[in-house]
Amino acid sequence: MRKRIYEIVEHADQGDRLSHAYDIFITVVALISIIPLLFKGTNPFLDRIDLVTVYILFADYIFRWVTHDFRRGKASPWSFVLYPVTPLAIIELAAILPSLAVLGPQFRILRMLRLYRALQYSKNFIYIANVFKREKKTLGSVLVIALAYIFISALAMFCYEPDTFENFFHALYWATTALTTVGYGDIYPVTHVGQLISMISSLFGVAIIALPAGVVTAGFMSQLESENKQREAKQDDEVE
Repeated sequence: MRKRIYEIVEHADQGDRLSHAYDIFITVVALISIIPLLFKGTNPFLDRIDLVTVYILFADYIFRWVTHDFRRGKASPWSFVLYPVTPLAIIELAAILPSLAVLGPQFRILRMLRLYRALQYSKNFIYIANVFKREKKTLGSVLVIALAYIFISALAMFCYEPDTFENFFHALYWATTALTTVGYGDIYPVTHVGQLISMISSLFGVAIIALPAGVVTAGFMSQLESENKQREAKQDDEVE
């Protein structure tokens, strides 16, 4: 019985209609659960939506908990102990707790994590997740370079224009917007040296932001190509 529950709550295998229907059902529930966040206030209808959807998602969490040994491939009691501290379980629980009054209203934003449940059944999202997992070292290196450059730019600007920024955090905020070429315009340099630093930051920002984009795009195309080859090989086997 637990094994069948595991098969249902996991990604549907080809031909398993019940599991496929469950995937669609949970995706729809996760999307509906976000509706109350679209309104500033609340009313009985929105409260009812939140209450019903959170209990469904909590039941899904319990189903995954009691079948975690099948997911790990090890029939051990430790599977049930370890599940609540796995990254995905923490995300699911954090998304549920605000609606169960365990966390205060200030944590309402955590409900947005329920979108992960909807994205989890998307093939494109799975492809992107696999790309990030495979290229984590490269992307991590790019992230370190970006953070180092933000710090250096902020420090340089803070030294040359101390009157423009109230504190170093404001300089970091400016450097981040400059690196990403967003530039909100609420903080900007007024001296020639500061403007020169800003131009250099923006130019390097284009290059640094383009690096992870290229890595992810190349990895995504490689993933699609691999998927197509597997599909073609499977079709050839069926023909034979």
